Amino acid sequence: MNSTAAYTGDGLRHDVADPQTWTVRVCSDRCGTCIFRPGNLMALERGRVAAMLKTALAEEGHIVCHKTLGTDAPAICSGFATHPQGRTASLALRLAQAGVLRIAPVQPDRRG
Repeated sequence: MNSTAAYTGDGLRHDVADPQTWTVRVCSDRCGTCIFRPGNLMALERGRVAAMLKTALAEEGHIVCHKTLGTDAPAICSGFATHPQGRTASLALRLAQAGVLRIAPVQPDRRG
């Protein structure tokens, strides 16, 4: 599969949709160090997750699972996809809920 990531003015944009198959990749489970698990398993700066969530919600975007970053198939974090605000704010997830796109499940902990 070809990577659909594109460079933009603010750096690498991680595309989670595959326009050839009309799918959006979403992690089927939270990875072992998911930022939405209790505790600070990724040792992020205080407030980092809240800032990421705020930006994703404001931009109708999503949070990509860190285990899928840098791969040919970045996927929406399962924790974000099940977050009460995340699942309704994300354009990609709304398109999947409306049946425009299909969800392509990804297992983040099984990726190299």
